[in-house]
Amino acid sequence: MKKKVAVGLSGGVDSSVAAWLLKEQGYEVEGIFMINWHDSRGLLKGECPFDEDVTFAEMVARKLKIRLRATDLSTEYRARVVDYMFSEYALGRTPNPDVLCNREIKFDSFVSEALRHGADYVATGHYCRTEETETVAGRMHRLLAGTDRNKDQSYFLCQVSQRQLDNVLFPVGHLTKPEVRRMAVDLGLATADRKDSQGICFVGKVDLPVFLQQKLEARKGRIINVPGEHLFRMWADGLPDGGTASEELALMAAQHEIGPGDGVTAGVHNGAHFYTVGQRKGLNLGGYREPLFVIRTDTINNLVYTGEGQMHGGLYRKGLFIMAKEVHWIRPDLVIAAGESRDYEVRIRYRQPLQRARLFARDEGYYIIFDRQQRGITPGQFAAWYDGEELLGSGVIHQ
Repeated sequence: MKKKVAVGLSGGVDSSVAAWLLKEQGYEVEGIFMINWHDSRGLLKGECPFDEDVTFAEMVARKLKIRLRATDLSTEYRARVVDYMFSEYALGRTPNPDVLCNREIKFDSFVSEALRHGADYVATGHYCRTEETETVAGRMHRLLAGTDRNKDQSYFLCQVSQRQLDNVLFPVGHLTKPEVRRMAVDLGLATADRKDSQGICFVGKVDLPVFLQQKLEARKGRIINVPGEHLFRMWADGLPDGGTASEELALMAAQHEIGPGDGVTAGVHNGAHFYTVGQRKGLNLGGYREPLFVIRTDTINNLVYTGEGQMHGGLYRKGLFIMAKEVHWIRPDLVIAAGESRDYEVRIRYRQPLQRARLFARDEGYYIIFDRQQRGITPGQFAAWYDGEELLGSGVIHQ
């Protein structure tokens, strides 16, 4: 009897080819289209949450001769992803909805829905891979980067658990994006030339301030421009000793201190919670030799701090801190105990090249100290650590 696989058919080329590959491998394949968002407020002109996507998913299902059904997970999505986004922005942090969507919806609510309807496995079009390994703690799933390093999407799965990987397949993880495109063209799939989706997962491209004003009100405040020499901390390249004291680690991971006399008022904004570290667009300030970038936001006092130029000292830090309750290990057998340290490669955003770093486990949480100072470390985003091609764990950047 054939094993049944439910494919998250999104209307994109990756999930379309994934469905075809599974059918070729002899599985009984069913497509499921997720409807996770209905509200069009804040969407950029011409963008639609799902109308066009479902049309393409239907065309692919007909071409592949597989059943397609829709499931509405919008209630869960609003409660577990969008409401979290609003609360994080209100605190002056910048969440990653794609990571949350995978943890809370695609590999939780969606998987439960598929298994409840008789699926043996669930598949997505993510560019990543899994394999099993035997450990002293028993069999474990290894979550590996996609073969196509330009398209590797393992970072977006940095919060999934061993349980969530139990019944999941990634059919295109061993392929490159050009190979997937060529397959789609050869098969005559309607999605062959569709552009990759952008913007917030399942919502689309949005005017972020307008989108956030569903819950967060606009409030005028000051933009304060800070000279770079006030904030630059000179740290030598290289990793600190494994026994470095917590106080020194905290200093390396701390945000730059900005005093009341460190800057001058440069303009007015409509709400500090609408801005994020490293942001350039939306400041609407001219008259400077180099562009201004956001280096800090203060949502309590409704202030936005900026610095001039790509190399401004306020954009760079040696490390970051993750609170103990926010540390997540995909491989629980490899957890670093308090007082220990270990070298890994780390990324703090999607597509960032992996950076050499040392993780220091302390009772209060993890300090990640990089070999070289990093630009735009952003509270609320996820830092993910790798051992070679295996993604081991991640955590929410506290500061």
